[in-house]
Amino acid sequence: MAIKLVYPSSHLVPTTPRIRNVSKTAYRSVAHPWNNNARHAVAFHIAKVAEQTSGLVEEDDATLSQIKQQLYASLQGSNRGIFGVKSEKKSEIHGLVELLESQNPNPEPTLNLDKVGGCWKLVYTTITILGSKRTKLGLRDFISLGDLYQNIDVAKGKAVNVIKFNVRGLNLFNGHLTIQASFSISSKSRVEINYENSYITPDQLMNMFRKNYDLLLGIFNPQGWLDITFVDDNMRIGRDDKGNIFILERSERD
Repeated sequence: MAIKLVYPSSHLVPTTPRIRNVSKTAYRSVAHPWNNNARHAVAFHIAKVAEQTSGLVEEDDATLSQIKQQLYASLQGSNRGIFGVKSEKKSEIHGLVELLESQNPNPEPTLNLDKVGGCWKLVYTTITILGSKRTKLGLRDFISLGDLYQNIDVAKGKAVNVIKFNVRGLNLFNGHLTIQASFSISSKSRVEINYENSYITPDQLMNMFRKNYDLLLGIFNPQGWLDITFVDDNMRIGRDDKGNIFILERSERD
């Protein structure tokens, strides 16, 4: 996954939507080869929604809009999942992801890459920076992780990922890690991604990460394949060859 960092407008998360009940029959169809616990995750989420709401209108299918609204609500406080998410919350998020994937309005996204091109902001991933990795990278005390953006140039087959950092202390400054990659289509839903180069700016930030640069790059390196499992006008979901999930929202700023 590669992108060019952009500053998105803040996303207002709506209040928990009144999702209509989805029939048990519909749940059975929500399963993907990447996750053997998909049905359990979906069942858990539906049970929780039913427990928290009452008087819902009975219908066979929740709309994409309703599922997406519930997903955004579930993502609140998760800090994009990078520093870990409790298992109960993770199951809820992944259950909603499965529901969206089962209703993907563009099941063959690589045949219409215009839907994929442009700038995207990461809102959730299963990539994590925990324990000693977080300590070595200084992401506990004086360096904070900012927004992560991806810019996809369909015409050139290029992707640029930008990971922003904020450094606290006497001399407050910002910087970012930029990772450039190329991609090629390998199926109607999959792209192969090849790492090309990376750099950190400004030099002060590079000096802070120099000792653990390989560790940092290893976490965010997009090399491998990516399946685009859901994409519409403002949301994209992908799964890579390492089993990671990525949820991104479209950003209007380059």
